Amino acid sequence: MEKKFETKAIRTQIERSQFLEHSVPMYLTSSFVFEDAEDMRASFAEEKERNIYSRYSNPNSSEFIEKVCQMEGAEDGFAFASGMAAVFSTFAALLESGDHILSARSIFGSTHTLLTQFLPKWNIGHSYFKIDELEEIERLITPNTKVIYAETPTNPGVDVLDLEALGKIAKKHQLILIIDNCFASPYLQQPIKFGADLVIHSGTKLMDGQGRVLAGITVGTKALMDKVYRFSRITGPALSPFNAWVLSKSLETLGLRVDRHCANALKLAEFLEGHESVNWVRYPFLKSHPKYEIAKRQMKLGGCVVAFEVAGGIAAGRKFFDAIQLLSLSANLGDSRSIVTHPASTTHSKLSLEERAAVGITDGMVRVSVGLEHIDDIIQDIAQALN
Repeated sequence: MEKKFETKAIRTQIERSQFLEHSVPMYLTSSFVFEDAEDMRASFAEEKERNIYSRYSNPNSSEFIEKVCQMEGAEDGFAFASGMAAVFSTFAALLESGDHILSARSIFGSTHTLLTQFLPKWNIGHSYFKIDELEEIERLITPNTKVIYAETPTNPGVDVLDLEALGKIAKKHQLILIIDNCFASPYLQQPIKFGADLVIHSGTKLMDGQGRVLAGITVGTKALMDKVYRFSRITGPALSPFNAWVLSKSLETLGLRVDRHCANALKLAEFLEGHESVNWVRYPFLKSHPKYEIAKRQMKLGGCVVAFEVAGGIAAGRKFFDAIQLLSLSANLGDSRSIVTHPASTTHSKLSLEERAAVGITDGMVRVSVGLEHIDDIIQDIAQALN
């Protein structure tokens, strides 16, 4: 019998030790011992599937990876020390000098910097397509294009891309489709169902859910993940066993937490939509969202992030942030605590004014990661700050 999402999150577990523990212990070890010379030789020759060194694999990271693979419908995965380690290592493992990435223009600021400043050092180029013009993608494909990359919902504007359309384009042109699924989590959206080959998460966000640890993970087809694994095994961006243990336990409550995040976020978005000090509000499950129908088709709920613009520009925005009392001023998201962020001066501050404008990041834009506090208290704090 196929188990439901919540059951997989709780009951996916590595084999118990001789102590028959109910909850998996932490395997805080850098290496593992061998029975004899032949066992050691066969293990390094990959004739046996076993733990050798925690840079390669560890029981805690293996359990975390297996859970995410089951949640996403993936064949294999690798866990990283951070979300950006996952993004960089995935690109580096799959791309060669002269290759070309076709990326959505609306992506996380650090990913933009990776594409524009670091990958060009190795002669890896990129082109951007606008999220509202997917037909533009095919015109931008070159003989050297190998990857289509996108986030949905996007950071920080909470725009939505049509995963089914992207999947069809990638399959038609035999390109690798990589989706950053961080804003949705595997509970709300599984891009592999729509044609993605690889899915990336910053485990730091909703997967952890309490702002404790850094982590990243890439999952997908066995063939592509073998390349990612072999690159990462050598270069060493692996997730620590302790952080993997924390995340595996956190995933047990992912569904419960995200349900509450989404319920709170929708109520906040509805409140903001009628506020006189707000120019616009963006949330995937608001009917006013331009991609509402697509969001409803590919997402279970709308996620934890609401974006809006404070009327009055940057001066009004600063006044709003200085007036916040309950919510945290931080650059993280997906935390149990609600967080307000000013993308233009923080997460996307390395972009030029023109680059920010191209993806809809205005000086007055506010990104709210809606937490698990009582919604009345969240709304009250934002309302008094706006007033």
